[in-house]
Amino acid sequence: MKQIIKIVSSPKIFVYTIIWLMVLVVLGTLAQRDIGLYASQQKYFSANITWLGGIIPVPGGRITMIIMLVNLTFMVLFKQNLWKIKKIGVLIMHIGALLLLIGGGLTAIFSSEGNMVIEEGAQSNRVDDYHDMELTIINTSNESLDKYTVFDQPILGKGNILSHENLNFNIEIISYLRNCEPLKRTAPAGIHYKGMLKNFMLRSLRPEKENSRNRPGITYRITNSGSSSDGIYGLFLGQSVPQTAVINNQNYEFIIRRKRTYLPFAIELLDFKKVMHTGTGIAKSYSSEVNLIENGIPRRVLIEMNEPLRHKGYTFFQSSFIEGPEGEATVLAAVKNYGRSFPYISSIIMSIGLLLHLLKNIPKLLQKNPRVAE
Repeated sequence: MKQIIKIVSSPKIFVYTIIWLMVLVVLGTLAQRDIGLYASQQKYFSANITWLGGIIPVPGGRITMIIMLVNLTFMVLFKQNLWKIKKIGVLIMHIGALLLLIGGGLTAIFSSEGNMVIEEGAQSNRVDDYHDMELTIINTSNESLDKYTVFDQPILGKGNILSHENLNFNIEIISYLRNCEPLKRTAPAGIHYKGMLKNFMLRSLRPEKENSRNRPGITYRITNSGSSSDGIYGLFLGQSVPQTAVINNQNYEFIIRRKRTYLPFAIELLDFKKVMHTGTGIAKSYSSEVNLIENGIPRRVLIEMNEPLRHKGYTFFQSSFIEGPEGEATVLAAVKNYGRSFPYISSIIMSIGLLLHLLKNIPKLLQKNPRVAE
């Protein structure tokens, strides 16, 4: 056990992981030109394993950070020479680095980013995710109540079978397309194609560099319905005509959309204002006067470009706006980051540790350089 602890807590591991992170930063930065920021982040920094050239597996950013975290933890807990008064500054710096890594882990696992679009006079209590999608099945048979069944993007992989107690049928995922476009068929489709796929097909496209410009799509097979509705269907993001099916006398609507998060409060847009650059149609600044409504009690707040609204762990930034024939709408970027305070705390702790280490070593430096002391 002592030998294992010695190996795991070796400073060499920390040095090697730092060097490898530098390599990943270079590779990820260069890859942004070809595949875009989000795809590069997913491939190099958020992945456990990164495939160089598509064939060579190497540690990705996430597993590299985990190794670094384990190494630092063992160093702090089991390196006896750190737990001495003369090493107090170094120990504090190590603790600060640990907090920084923990905060990064919380951000990577639990943080979310999306937006909230609100028209003037309207209110919203949901955030639409920037990147993740969801397959939503709505039972509209009851005129007074719609029943929703939602499947998140991670389980929409090829070959997965989706089932739920709300559904009297199964869904087999045939393909999930990161970006696609509908094409009108030039020849009659087979009898097993249903809905939109009787007249159209989904063609896979190369993902856009800007992930928000992608139009995800999905093809799936309904099985075990015991009706003529069994067959292959297709959906894509922004589909104007919803896909419907009648299965065992129940009416269903199928939608692929951006993942929605419903908040325990609502935001009402009272007034949107923008200031234009003189003589141009370009906005110089814009702001939203809103009501933050919680438990039926409104609180008036002004959200400006550099003054976000923070509430219940969410931060709402003034991101953009939409102008239409029916009026203006504000676009608020919504971010929930559980590790938001960790970088500030860890930076302060590491600065204190560095200061203590320097103060402790000043007498030694002065003794080695008597001219400085004079």
